[in-house]
Amino acid sequence: MSAVFYHNEEQKRLALETKAQEEARLNDKIYTEIAPFSRFYLAEDYHQKYRLQQAPDLVDELQRIYPATEDYIASTAVARLNGYTGGYGTAATLERDLDSFGLSPAAKERLLKIAGRGLSPGCAVPSVP
Repeated sequence: MSAVFYHNEEQKRLALETKAQEEARLNDKIYTEIAPFSRFYLAEDYHQKYRLQQAPDLVDELQRIYPATEDYIASTAVARLNGYTGGYGTAATLERDLDSFGLSPAAKERLLKIAGRGLSPGCAVPSVP
């Protein structure tokens, strides 16, 4: 099951509109529920940054940067790295963001290798200087 939770009427309108547009584009029903936000529950630790967990060397380095679990989980940089290791994003955004993560040169190379397998087609993966 997938869901989109909204905080106000504008978000609800946009979610419903986007869902309708995608259903029309796909010519198929989308079963994503659109519901009001009520409460957020943080997933168990073993679910956190799941794609990134597949690269334990990167996780080790990031946990040295963010030693407190709550800081690691809340980190925008860690969330972005989780996305890149999952194949989301483009080479251009990775190139733009790469130096902002605080990674060692070896970790940057590892990230580029992992991310390069799944980034948007037609985009060259940057190299580490």
